[in-house]
Amino acid sequence: MTVHSLQFFEKFSEHCLAALETAREEGRPIAGVYCIYAPLEIIRAAGCVPIGLCGKRQAPIQAAEAVLPASLCPLIKSSYGYAKTDTCPFFSAADFIIAETTCDGKKKMYEFLGRIKPMHLMHLPYDQSLGSAFRFWNAEAERLGEYLTAHGGVPITAGRLREEVEIGNAVRALMWEIVRINADGSPLLTGMQLLPVLESKSFMVEAAPYLAALRELRDELLELRKSATGTTTDRRFRILLTGTPVGKGSHKVLQLVEESGAVVVCLDNCSGIKGLDSPVQTEGDLFGNVARRYLEIPCACMSPNPGRLQTVEALCRDFDIHGIIDLTWQGCHGFNVESQVVRERAEGLDVPFLQIETGYSESDAEQIRTRIEAFLEGIQ
Repeated sequence: MTVHSLQFFEKFSEHCLAALETAREEGRPIAGVYCIYAPLEIIRAAGCVPIGLCGKRQAPIQAAEAVLPASLCPLIKSSYGYAKTDTCPFFSAADFIIAETTCDGKKKMYEFLGRIKPMHLMHLPYDQSLGSAFRFWNAEAERLGEYLTAHGGVPITAGRLREEVEIGNAVRALMWEIVRINADGSPLLTGMQLLPVLESKSFMVEAAPYLAALRELRDELLELRKSATGTTTDRRFRILLTGTPVGKGSHKVLQLVEESGAVVVCLDNCSGIKGLDSPVQTEGDLFGNVARRYLEIPCACMSPNPGRLQTVEALCRDFDIHGIIDLTWQGCHGFNVESQVVRERAEGLDVPFLQIETGYSESDAEQIRTRIEAFLEGIQ
Protein backbone atom coordinates (compact mmCIF):
# COMPACT_ATOMS: atom_id res chain seq x y z
CA MET A 1 0.00 0.00 0.00
CA THR A 2 1.36 3.41 -1.01
CA VAL A 3 1.30 6.08 1.71
CA HIS A 4 2.42 9.32 0.10
CA SER A 5 2.97 11.21 3.37
CA LEU A 6 5.78 8.81 4.31
CA GLN A 7 8.11 10.52 1.84
CA PHE A 8 8.72 13.37 4.27
CA PHE A 9 9.92 10.95 6.96
CA GLU A 10 11.98 8.79 4.61
CA LYS A 11 14.07 11.90 3.83
CA PHE A 12 13.83 13.39 7.29
CA SER A 13 17.59 13.47 7.96
CA GLU A 14 18.01 15.83 4.99
CA HIS A 15 15.36 18.20 6.36
CA CYS A 16 16.96 17.99 9.79
CA LEU A 17 20.48 18.87 8.63
CA ALA A 18 19.20 21.88 6.71
CA ALA A 19 17.22 23.06 9.75
CA LEU A 20 20.26 22.56 12.01
CA GLU A 21 22.32 24.81 9.76
CA THR A 22 19.68 27.52 10.03
CA ALA A 23 19.55 27.13 13.82
CA ARG A 24 23.33 27.47 14.01
CA GLU A 25 23.21 30.64 11.92
CA GLU A 26 20.64 32.00 14.36
CA GLY A 27 23.02 31.33 17.25
CA ARG A 28 20.98 28.54 18.87
CA PRO A 29 23.22 25.98 20.63
CA ILE A 30 22.93 22.38 19.38
CA ALA A 31 22.70 19.74 22.12
CA GLY A 32 23.44 16.13 21.13
CA VAL A 33 21.40 13.60 23.13
CA TYR A 34 21.74 9.81 23.35
CA CYS A 35 18.65 8.66 25.22
CA ILE A 36 14.94 9.31 25.68
CA TYR A 37 15.57 10.15 29.35
CA ALA A 38 16.94 13.52 28.16
CA PRO A 39 14.16 16.04 29.03
CA LEU A 40 13.74 17.67 25.63
CA GLU A 41 11.27 20.31 26.82
CA ILE A 42 13.87 21.70 29.22
CA ILE A 43 16.55 21.73 26.52
CA ARG A 44 14.28 23.56 24.08
CA ALA A 45 12.97 25.95 26.73
CA ALA A 46 16.59 27.01 27.26
CA GLY A 47 16.79 28.03 23.60
CA CYS A 48 18.84 24.98 22.57
CA VAL A 49 18.13 22.43 19.84
CA PRO A 50 18.28 18.75 20.93
CA ILE A 51 19.35 16.25 18.28
CA GLY A 52 19.56 12.46 18.50
CA LEU A 53 23.00 10.84 18.27
CA CYS A 54 22.56 7.15 19.10
CA GLY A 55 24.82 4.89 16.99
CA LYS A 56 22.88 2.38 14.90
CA ARG A 57 25.35 1.20 12.26
CA GLN A 58 28.16 -1.33 12.12
CA ALA A 59 30.67 0.81 10.19
CA PRO A 60 32.22 2.85 13.06
CA ILE A 61 32.45 -0.05 15.53
CA GLN A 62 35.94 -1.17 14.49
CA ALA A 63 37.37 2.26 15.30
CA ALA A 64 35.62 2.22 18.68
CA GLU A 65 37.13 -1.16 19.58
CA ALA A 66 40.58 0.43 19.60
CA VAL A 67 39.45 1.94 22.93
CA LEU A 68 36.36 -0.01 24.05
CA PRO A 69 36.05 -3.77 24.72
CA ALA A 70 34.86 -5.86 21.79
CA SER A 71 32.30 -7.51 24.11
CA LEU A 72 30.55 -4.19 24.75
CA CYS A 73 27.05 -3.48 23.39
CA PRO A 74 27.17 -2.51 19.67
CA LEU A 75 24.99 0.54 20.29
CA ILE A 76 27.59 1.95 22.68
CA LYS A 77 30.50 1.10 20.38
CA SER A 78 28.77 2.55 17.35
CA SER A 79 27.94 5.76 19.23
CA TYR A 80 31.54 6.22 20.32
CA GLY A 81 32.90 5.15 16.92
CA TYR A 82 30.95 7.88 15.17
CA ALA A 83 32.38 10.45 17.60
CA LYS A 84 35.93 9.14 17.32
CA THR A 85 35.90 9.08 13.51
CA ASP A 86 33.82 12.27 13.17
CA THR A 87 31.62 10.58 10.55
CA CYS A 88 28.22 11.54 11.95
CA PRO A 89 27.00 14.95 10.72
CA PHE A 90 24.71 15.29 13.74
CA PHE A 91 27.56 14.74 16.18
CA SER A 92 29.67 17.24 14.24
CA ALA A 93 26.85 19.79 14.46
CA ALA A 94 26.47 19.41 18.25
CA ASP A 95 28.07 22.08 20.44
CA PHE A 96 27.89 19.81 23.49
CA ILE A 97 26.48 16.47 24.62
CA ILE A 98 23.72 15.73 27.13
CA ALA A 99 24.26 12.19 28.46
CA GLU A 100 22.54 10.00 31.07
CA THR A 101 23.81 7.13 33.22
CA THR A 102 21.37 4.55 31.86
CA CYS A 103 23.84 1.63 32.00
CA ASP A 104 27.39 0.90 33.18
CA GLY A 105 28.73 0.56 29.64
CA LYS A 106 27.39 3.90 28.52
CA LYS A 107 28.47 5.87 31.55
CA LYS A 108 32.05 4.57 31.26
CA MET A 109 32.06 5.23 27.51
CA TYR A 110 31.04 8.81 28.26
CA GLU A 111 34.36 9.30 30.07
CA PHE A 112 36.07 8.87 26.70
CA LEU A 113 33.42 10.79 24.78
CA GLY A 114 33.92 13.77 27.07
CA ARG A 115 37.49 14.05 25.74
CA ILE A 116 36.10 14.74 22.26
CA LYS A 117 33.30 17.21 22.95
CA PRO A 118 31.95 19.13 25.99
CA MET A 119 29.49 16.97 27.88
CA HIS A 120 26.97 17.23 30.71
CA LEU A 121 26.15 13.96 32.46
CA MET A 122 22.76 13.51 34.13
CA HIS A 123 22.80 10.87 36.88
CA LEU A 124 19.73 8.67 36.72
CA PRO A 125 18.23 6.92 39.78
CA TYR A 126 17.43 3.25 39.23
CA ASP A 127 14.22 2.75 41.24
CA GLN A 128 11.37 4.96 40.06
CA SER A 129 9.15 4.09 43.03
CA LEU A 130 11.30 5.82 45.66
CA GLY A 131 10.33 9.35 46.67
CA SER A 132 14.02 10.18 46.94
CA ALA A 133 14.42 9.12 43.29
CA PHE A 134 12.12 11.88 42.07
CA ARG A 135 13.74 14.50 44.31
CA PHE A 136 17.15 13.50 43.01
CA TRP A 137 16.08 13.47 39.34
CA ASN A 138 14.28 16.79 39.70
CA ALA A 139 17.54 18.27 41.02
CA GLU A 140 19.35 16.75 38.03
CA ALA A 141 16.85 18.44 35.70
CA GLU A 142 17.49 21.75 37.44
CA ARG A 143 21.24 21.21 37.12
CA LEU A 144 20.73 20.56 33.40
CA GLY A 145 18.92 23.87 33.05
CA GLU A 146 21.83 25.66 34.72
CA TYR A 147 24.31 23.98 32.38
CA LEU A 148 22.31 24.95 29.29
CA THR A 149 22.04 28.58 30.38
CA ALA A 150 25.77 28.70 31.05
CA HIS A 151 26.60 27.24 27.62
CA GLY A 152 24.81 29.59 25.28
CA GLY A 153 21.20 28.98 26.25
CA VAL A 154 18.71 31.39 27.74
CA PRO A 155 17.10 31.34 31.21
CA ILE A 156 14.15 28.95 31.36
CA THR A 157 10.90 30.81 32.03
CA ALA A 158 7.53 29.33 32.90
CA GLY A 159 6.11 30.62 29.63
CA ARG A 160 8.83 29.09 27.47
CA LEU A 161 8.61 25.78 29.29
CA ARG A 162 4.82 25.62 28.92
CA GLU A 163 5.12 26.29 25.19
CA GLU A 164 7.62 23.45 24.79
CA VAL A 165 5.52 21.10 26.93
CA GLU A 166 2.52 21.75 24.69
CA ILE A 167 4.62 21.04 21.59
CA GLY A 168 6.10 17.86 23.08
CA ASN A 169 2.68 16.60 24.12
CA ALA A 170 1.30 17.33 20.64
CA VAL A 171 4.13 15.39 18.97
CA ARG A 172 3.65 12.38 21.24
CA ALA A 173 -0.13 12.42 20.82
CA LEU A 174 0.07 12.54 17.00
CA MET A 175 2.74 9.85 16.88
CA TRP A 176 0.64 7.63 19.15
CA GLU A 177 -2.41 8.18 16.93
CA ILE A 178 -0.38 7.11 13.89
CA VAL A 179 0.84 3.95 15.61
CA ARG A 180 -2.62 3.16 17.01
CA ILE A 181 -4.14 3.10 13.51
CA ASN A 182 -2.26 -0.20 13.07
CA ALA A 183 -4.25 -1.64 15.97
CA ASP A 184 -7.59 -1.40 14.20
CA GLY A 185 -8.01 -3.92 11.42
CA SER A 186 -5.34 -4.91 8.89
CA PRO A 187 -2.06 -3.01 9.41
CA LEU A 188 -1.66 -0.02 7.09
CA LEU A 189 2.05 0.39 7.84
CA THR A 190 4.68 -2.31 8.16
CA GLY A 191 7.34 -2.06 10.82
CA MET A 192 9.88 -1.00 8.20
CA GLN A 193 7.55 1.84 7.16
CA LEU A 194 6.93 2.84 10.76
CA LEU A 195 10.63 2.92 11.58
CA PRO A 196 11.59 6.26 9.94
CA VAL A 197 8.44 7.89 11.32
CA LEU A 198 9.23 6.80 14.87
CA GLU A 199 12.92 7.70 14.52
CA SER A 200 12.08 11.18 13.32
CA LYS A 201 10.93 12.30 16.77
CA SER A 202 14.58 12.48 17.86
CA PHE A 203 15.41 14.91 15.04
CA MET A 204 12.78 17.64 15.27
CA VAL A 205 14.38 21.08 14.92
CA GLU A 206 11.40 23.26 13.99
CA ALA A 207 8.08 22.21 15.49
CA ALA A 208 5.58 23.71 13.03
CA PRO A 209 6.57 21.83 9.84
CA TYR A 210 7.12 18.63 11.78
CA LEU A 211 3.69 18.73 13.43
CA ALA A 212 2.15 19.51 10.04
CA ALA A 213 3.84 16.44 8.52
CA LEU A 214 2.59 14.22 11.35
CA ARG A 215 -0.97 15.50 10.91
CA GLU A 216 -0.80 14.91 7.17
CA LEU A 217 0.36 11.32 7.70
CA ARG A 218 -2.30 10.67 10.33
CA ASP A 219 -5.06 12.07 8.13
CA GLU A 220 -3.93 10.04 5.11
CA LEU A 221 -3.87 6.86 7.19
CA LEU A 222 -7.34 7.55 8.57
CA GLU A 223 -8.66 7.96 5.01
CA LEU A 224 -6.96 4.74 3.96
CA ARG A 225 -8.51 2.99 6.94
CA LYS A 226 -11.97 4.14 5.87
CA SER A 227 -11.44 2.97 2.30
CA ALA A 228 -10.06 -0.38 3.52
CA THR A 229 -13.24 -1.21 5.46
CA GLY A 230 -14.76 -4.43 4.16
CA THR A 231 -11.67 -5.55 2.22
CA THR A 232 -9.99 -8.94 2.62
CA THR A 233 -8.46 -9.53 6.05
CA ASP A 234 -4.67 -9.42 6.20
CA ARG A 235 -3.57 -12.92 7.21
CA ARG A 236 0.02 -12.06 8.17
CA PHE A 237 1.00 -12.74 11.77
CA ARG A 238 1.01 -9.57 13.88
CA ILE A 239 4.30 -9.28 15.77
CA LEU A 240 5.28 -7.06 18.69
CA LEU A 241 9.00 -6.24 18.53
CA THR A 242 10.21 -5.27 22.00
CA GLY A 243 13.61 -4.77 23.63
CA THR A 244 16.60 -2.67 22.63
CA PRO A 245 16.47 0.30 20.21
CA VAL A 246 16.22 -0.26 16.47
CA GLY A 247 17.05 2.23 13.74
CA LYS A 248 18.20 2.56 10.18
CA GLY A 249 21.33 0.43 10.07
CA SER A 250 20.32 -1.77 13.00
CA HIS A 251 17.02 -2.92 11.50
CA LYS A 252 18.25 -6.44 10.64
CA VAL A 253 15.79 -8.35 12.84
CA LEU A 254 12.86 -6.11 11.94
CA GLN A 255 13.52 -6.63 8.24
CA LEU A 256 13.97 -10.38 8.61
CA VAL A 257 10.66 -10.72 10.44
CA GLU A 258 8.82 -9.01 7.62
CA GLU A 259 10.74 -10.80 4.88
CA SER A 260 9.58 -14.03 6.56
CA GLY A 261 5.95 -13.10 5.98
CA ALA A 262 4.89 -11.49 9.27
CA VAL A 263 4.29 -7.80 9.99
CA VAL A 264 5.63 -5.86 12.97
CA VAL A 265 2.59 -3.79 13.96
CA CYS A 266 4.28 -2.15 16.96
CA LEU A 267 7.85 -1.44 18.11
CA ASP A 268 8.05 -1.33 21.90
CA ASN A 269 11.47 0.21 22.42
CA CYS A 270 12.95 3.63 23.10
CA SER A 271 13.37 4.33 19.38
CA GLY A 272 9.73 3.25 18.98
CA ILE A 273 6.60 3.84 21.03
CA LYS A 274 8.10 3.93 24.54
CA GLY A 275 6.67 6.95 26.36
CA LEU A 276 4.39 8.12 23.54
CA ASP A 277 1.30 7.57 25.69
CA SER A 278 2.77 9.54 28.61
CA PRO A 279 2.25 13.30 28.25
CA VAL A 280 3.68 15.88 30.61
CA GLN A 281 0.94 16.92 33.05
CA THR A 282 0.19 20.62 32.68
CA GLU A 283 -1.33 21.29 36.12
CA GLY A 284 0.87 22.25 39.08
CA ASP A 285 4.68 22.45 39.08
CA LEU A 286 5.44 22.28 35.36
CA PHE A 287 9.20 21.82 35.76
CA GLY A 288 8.65 18.99 38.22
CA ASN A 289 6.04 17.46 35.92
CA VAL A 290 8.57 17.35 33.08
CA ALA A 291 11.12 15.65 35.31
CA ARG A 292 8.55 13.13 36.57
CA ARG A 293 7.37 12.23 33.08
CA TYR A 294 10.90 11.31 31.99
CA LEU A 295 11.74 9.46 35.20
CA GLU A 296 8.70 7.21 34.71
CA ILE A 297 9.88 5.86 31.32
CA PRO A 298 9.91 2.02 31.67
CA CYS A 299 13.44 1.03 30.62
CA ALA A 300 15.41 -2.08 31.58
CA CYS A 301 17.91 0.20 33.35
CA MET A 302 15.24 0.55 36.05
CA SER A 303 15.02 -2.11 38.73
CA PRO A 304 12.31 -3.18 39.21
CA ASN A 305 10.70 -2.28 35.89
CA PRO A 306 6.98 -3.15 36.12
CA GLY A 307 6.05 -0.52 33.54
CA ARG A 308 7.51 -2.58 30.71
CA LEU A 309 5.41 -5.63 31.58
CA GLN A 310 2.28 -3.50 31.82
CA THR A 311 3.07 -2.02 28.41
CA VAL A 312 3.69 -5.42 26.80
CA GLU A 313 0.41 -6.76 28.17
CA ALA A 314 -1.56 -3.72 26.95
CA LEU A 315 0.02 -3.83 23.49
CA CYS A 316 -0.68 -7.56 23.10
CA ARG A 317 -4.33 -6.90 23.87
CA ASP A 318 -4.81 -3.69 21.89
CA PHE A 319 -2.83 -4.69 18.78
CA ASP A 320 -4.09 -8.30 18.66
CA ILE A 321 -0.51 -9.61 18.85
CA HIS A 322 0.17 -13.16 17.58
CA GLY A 323 3.81 -13.32 18.76
CA ILE A 324 6.41 -11.36 20.72
CA ILE A 325 10.03 -11.05 19.56
CA ASP A 326 12.36 -9.64 22.21
CA LEU A 327 15.52 -8.16 20.68
CA THR A 328 18.64 -7.87 22.83
CA TRP A 329 21.94 -6.45 21.65
CA GLN A 330 24.97 -8.52 22.62
CA GLY A 331 26.50 -7.15 25.81
CA CYS A 332 23.28 -5.41 26.91
CA HIS A 333 22.92 -7.16 30.26
CA GLY A 334 19.90 -5.21 31.49
CA PHE A 335 17.65 -6.20 28.60
CA ASN A 336 19.16 -9.69 28.44
CA VAL A 337 18.33 -10.45 32.08
CA GLU A 338 14.92 -8.78 31.84
CA SER A 339 14.03 -10.92 28.82
CA GLN A 340 13.19 -13.83 31.15
CA VAL A 341 10.63 -11.69 32.98
CA VAL A 342 9.06 -10.67 29.65
CA ARG A 343 9.00 -14.34 28.59
CA GLU A 344 7.13 -15.25 31.77
CA ARG A 345 4.56 -12.53 31.13
CA ALA A 346 4.13 -13.72 27.52
CA GLU A 347 3.53 -17.27 28.75
CA GLY A 348 0.91 -15.94 31.14
CA LEU A 349 -0.79 -14.22 28.20
CA ASP A 350 -0.46 -17.38 26.08
CA VAL A 351 1.43 -15.40 23.42
CA PRO A 352 4.36 -17.14 21.64
CA PHE A 353 7.72 -15.61 22.58
CA LEU A 354 11.15 -15.55 20.95
CA GLN A 355 14.30 -13.84 22.21
CA ILE A 356 16.99 -12.91 19.73
CA GLU A 357 20.41 -11.80 20.95
CA THR A 358 22.57 -10.35 18.20
CA GLY A 359 24.79 -7.46 17.12
CA TYR A 360 24.85 -5.08 14.19
CA SER A 361 26.82 -7.41 11.88
CA GLU A 362 24.95 -9.22 9.10
CA SER A 363 27.04 -12.38 9.64
CA ASP A 364 24.27 -14.18 11.56
CA ALA A 365 21.38 -12.95 9.42
CA GLU A 366 20.54 -16.30 7.83
CA GLN A 367 20.73 -18.09 11.18
CA ILE A 368 18.29 -15.55 12.62
CA ARG A 369 16.05 -15.88 9.58
CA THR A 370 15.83 -19.64 10.19
CA ARG A 371 14.88 -19.07 13.83
CA ILE A 372 12.21 -16.51 12.89
CA GLU A 373 10.72 -18.78 10.23
CA ALA A 374 10.56 -21.67 12.72
CA PHE A 375 8.95 -19.33 15.28
CA LEU A 376 6.27 -18.27 12.79
CA GLU A 377 5.61 -21.86 11.80
CA GLY A 378 5.09 -22.66 15.48
CA ILE A 379 2.43 -19.96 15.68
CA GLN A 380 0.59 -21.64 12.80
